[in-house]
Amino acid sequence: MPSLIFDAHLDLAWNALQYDRDQRLDVMQMRSLESHMITDTRGQCTVSLPAMRQGGVTLCCATLLARVLPNGFGQPQHPSQRTPKVAFAREDIDFADSTIAYGTAFGQLGYYRLLESLGEITLISTQQQLKDHLTNWQPTSPIGVILCMEGTDPIVTPDQAKHWFDLGMRTACLAHYGQSAHAMGTGFDGPLTKAGVQLVKQFDEHGIILDLVHTADLAIEQALDLYSRPVCVSHANVRSLVKGDRQLSDSQIQQVANRNGVIGMAMYNNMIKTSDPNSKLQREQVSLTDVVNHIDHICQLVGNANNVGIGSDMDGGFGVDCIPRELQTIADLPKLADALNARSFTDEDINKIMIGNWVRFFAENLPSA
Repeated sequence: MPSLIFDAHLDLAWNALQYDRDQRLDVMQMRSLESHMITDTRGQCTVSLPAMRQGGVTLCCATLLARVLPNGFGQPQHPSQRTPKVAFAREDIDFADSTIAYGTAFGQLGYYRLLESLGEITLISTQQQLKDHLTNWQPTSPIGVILCMEGTDPIVTPDQAKHWFDLGMRTACLAHYGQSAHAMGTGFDGPLTKAGVQLVKQFDEHGIILDLVHTADLAIEQALDLYSRPVCVSHANVRSLVKGDRQLSDSQIQQVANRNGVIGMAMYNNMIKTSDPNSKLQREQVSLTDVVNHIDHICQLVGNANNVGIGSDMDGGFGVDCIPRELQTIADLPKLADALNARSFTDEDINKIMIGNWVRFFAENLPSA
């Protein structure tokens, strides 16, 4: 059974800077400090660097996350004045324009750089750095972090993509909820914008990995026509098991597999099991066995276990009440291996799902040096 894990989606800096969560603390200590601050979007935290080490999460993709108000400029800044057409408007994510989104994402980058200087994480941007991290890993080692951008609103103009690449960003998705400057996102359908077309071309030119998560169906098809490299989906589950455009269709899953990409399974209950779309499934209603259903579907569809991994999104705008009942913190992610074993997955395939597929993907697609 595997001893190490790669989690392809965690909002570490966003949680620190928006929710004052010191990622160096124990999860239970953080819960105690914020016990009077619980909201629907905040929830009780589940992720910290010590908990990641405890669970063997040696590598993760950590986000740069800041949005321009969904549907673009021209919407009032205060949520009470926004029209119902605006999707998922939140003061902890949404900003008035791309220059402010840029500054916010740059501040998150600064947080990761500080954690690196303190010996808490190692920022990984090349194949050699990835190899060295795995070779030298010990349970007390800094956690390896690959920087990803969730929604590209902080990229002010398409030709700024190279600037972010030089800063260390290695993957990005074009939208989040609603419309970004570059594409329609979750809750909408439609094509890439003119700027989005140019941005995808910049990604292709500079080797920035295109993450298809949160991107509308039509925009995905257009992006795949423009982008020649392997793609990934950092945190999404199977649409044929749980309906909704946040999930992947079987055709999209096959397209990712055809490019040797990987799809990370999200641990948000409403993405794992069918529910009333107007309510959140509670933890006792969902099991890791339900997560395995999504993994098994992908494996059966593509014919092997080479294209699925973990992208938990834990603490991604929800807390412990909205994740499967076996998980109390991210330190419990190894229990997914037990659930896979119970479904008769081989040790080799379990290792691929827990860490190997993502390591292979980034070893092939990060710059060599």
